[in-house]
Amino acid sequence: MHLQVLSSGSGGNAALIRAGETAVLVDAGLTLADLDLRFETARFAPANLDHVLVTHGHLDHARSAGALARRERSLLHTAAALQSNASIRRCKNLNTLSVGGTQRLPGRRGDDGLTATSVALPHDALPTVAFRLDHEGRRAVILTDMGVPRAEVAEALSGAHVLVLEFNHDPSLLRAGPYPWALQKRILGNAGHLSNEQAAQMLDWLAGDQLHTLVLAHLSEKNNTRELALEQAHGVLARRRLDHVRVLVAEQHAAGPNLEV
Repeated sequence: MHLQVLSSGSGGNAALIRAGETAVLVDAGLTLADLDLRFETARFAPANLDHVLVTHGHLDHARSAGALARRERSLLHTAAALQSNASIRRCKNLNTLSVGGTQRLPGRRGDDGLTATSVALPHDALPTVAFRLDHEGRRAVILTDMGVPRAEVAEALSGAHVLVLEFNHDPSLLRAGPYPWALQKRILGNAGHLSNEQAAQMLDWLAGDQLHTLVLAHLSEKNNTRELALEQAHGVLARRRLDHVRVLVAEQHAAGPNLEV
C-alpha cells in the first residue's frame, strides 16, 4: 500500500492511496483542474480511481468529490448527512458511509482491495471522520479537522505505519494574526482545529513501535510555521524514543512523496 498527500491545508485537501490494483482518494477539496494536475504529478491516471471517501462536508475537503466520482465512475462514500451537499448530490454512484464502521473497498478489476474504518471526530461539520486504511497487514491513518484531543479516537486509530496528522495552528500566532475574533474562537474551540500542542498530545497517544512515517498536515499558512509544528512533533518522538520516524510536512501547493506504508 502507498499513500501520497496531493494537497493539505485550508485551500484544499486530498490524499491518494494505492493498494494492489485498488486506488482510493480521501477527500477532493481542490478543483477538478487542480486535482488533475496533482494526479499528473503523482503519475496516476484518474480513470483508475475506484473509490472517493469524504471526511466531511467543508469545501476544502468535499469540493470536487461528486464531480470527480461522476466523471471517473468511482464509488463515492459519504455519510448520509452529506448526500444532500451541493458537491455530492449530483453523483448517483453513492455508498452510505456508516460512521464508526468498516467498509471494504474492492478494486474494479476483482482484487480484494483494502478496508477503511471511519472514526467520528469533534468538528463543526457533522459528521466529520478520520480514516484508518488497512491492506495486507499494513495501516495508514488520516486524521485532520479535529477540535480537541480524545484518547478514545487515538485508541480506535492506533497501529499506524504511516500517520497523517493535523498540526493546524500555534495559538499565539493565531491570536496575533489577521483573523477576526469570531474565526479565532471557532478555530480554538472544541469543534475547531488542533493546535501544535494538541496535535502533539494526539501523536503521543497514536505513536507506536510500528510507526515509520509521520506527515504533519493542514498547517495554517497564516497561523503556524513548519518550524513550530516540527518542534512539537520531534519532541514527542524523542521522548517516546521513536527518533527513527521520518517526519514530513504536507504542502498546500504541491503533491508530496509517494510513501510506502
